[in-house]
Amino acid sequence: MPKATTRKLTPEERLAEALVPESEQPYPVPDNWVWVKGSSCLLKMTTKKPSGESFQYIDIDSIDNNNQTVIEPKTLSVSNAPSRASREVCYGDTLFSMVRPYLRNIAYIDENLTDCIASTGFFVCKPSSLINSRYLYGLMISNYMVDGLNKFMKGDNSPSIRQDNILEFPFPLPPLPEQHRIVERIESLFEKLDGAKKLAQTALDTFETRKTAILHKAFTGQLTSKWREENGVGMDSWEERYLDDCGTWYGGGTPSKAVASFWHNGDIIWVTSKDMKQVEITDSEIKITRESLSLSSARLIEKPAVLFVMRSGILRRVLPVCMTRQSVTINQDLRAVVPHEDIFLDYLCWYCIGREKDIREKCFKSGTTVESISSDALNKYIINLPTLPEQQEIVRILDNLLEKEKTAQTLCDVIEKIDLMKKAILARAFRGELGTNDPNEESAVRLLVRK
Repeated sequence: MPKATTRKLTPEERLAEALVPESEQPYPVPDNWVWVKGSSCLLKMTTKKPSGESFQYIDIDSIDNNNQTVIEPKTLSVSNAPSRASREVCYGDTLFSMVRPYLRNIAYIDENLTDCIASTGFFVCKPSSLINSRYLYGLMISNYMVDGLNKFMKGDNSPSIRQDNILEFPFPLPPLPEQHRIVERIESLFEKLDGAKKLAQTALDTFETRKTAILHKAFTGQLTSKWREENGVGMDSWEERYLDDCGTWYGGGTPSKAVASFWHNGDIIWVTSKDMKQVEITDSEIKITRESLSLSSARLIEKPAVLFVMRSGILRRVLPVCMTRQSVTINQDLRAVVPHEDIFLDYLCWYCIGREKDIREKCFKSGTTVESISSDALNKYIINLPTLPEQQEIVRILDNLLEKEKTAQTLCDVIEKIDLMKKAILARAFRGELGTNDPNEESAVRLLVRK
């Protein structure tokens, strides 16, 4: 029996299949742009199995999710190739992680990465003839795309999106010449911002190097050697103590987002990893209500405490440690310790900041989807503890030596503002608001008709 043949779609039918209905279009775009489904702009993903003795593998850990680039493909032997190593990548593709897309593990495949194989955890966005590869990359890293796709996440342990979520997502499509102009404008603006960011980062790195050296001297007794001599105290007054024995520990929780009364007009600080950006926490982006304390897992920490981020992608680079002198609550990704009376809050906080790299290396929890610190390992981490008067003297000296901490925070703010400016530029770019559009140019509809 002969096989049934698939009828070839007419240009009108192809157009109707590609276009997003007006009622489903997210926002207005210029008249010569069109809204299309992602499937119209993307080629089908292809499979490539490892061969030979070894191969270059791109997984989530290979992505710098701050700069959306591949920084470290892994060299693996073919005999040890993971089953997920099967996504073929080509020059001009964009990788978009379908697992926890809010972490922004997204990257452009340049000419140096074309021999790599990617994990099936990525959707490989392969540009069709309708879309410029750099325009596609810019779109995929934009808040419009990332935030929009986050809404489709499902699952508790490793919330993910599906391929169809991307294929059915509305893409704003300008004429090809306009796509090229948008890319040129974005890259020109980004180049200037990156130059400013590099200068700020260099100044911040210089300060951080100095701070590291000062903290090392502080917690090895060098800063207070004269103080001990004047007060007749020796280094034998210092003791080693587990962090677990330094105070009372608290975990955190998140009140149900479905209960508006837990959040509306909240006045209780609720600290998340997003708030852990300065040494002392005085406020939070989001606050919760008194009602949530009795009806959820959130717990009020009434005394001054040192806070640790225990679970976050940022742990790849740094372990955020902060202190608070106010009553706060924390979410489940943080832990807090209220120091015992013989431990000065500021000393404990600065000690852990000074040792954050060592703590992160010794307490890092392997085998987890999101970077995490082991609570058991953190409990058993040993700190050096002088007498309370010497702790206070160390902090006094540190306050004088680290008076440029505010300058460092200003630099951090500059870097953060630059990142926000980039996101704003992308938002304007994909609305046709960069001043590059030529309204007399042939409509992008013609691209679809000729496809």
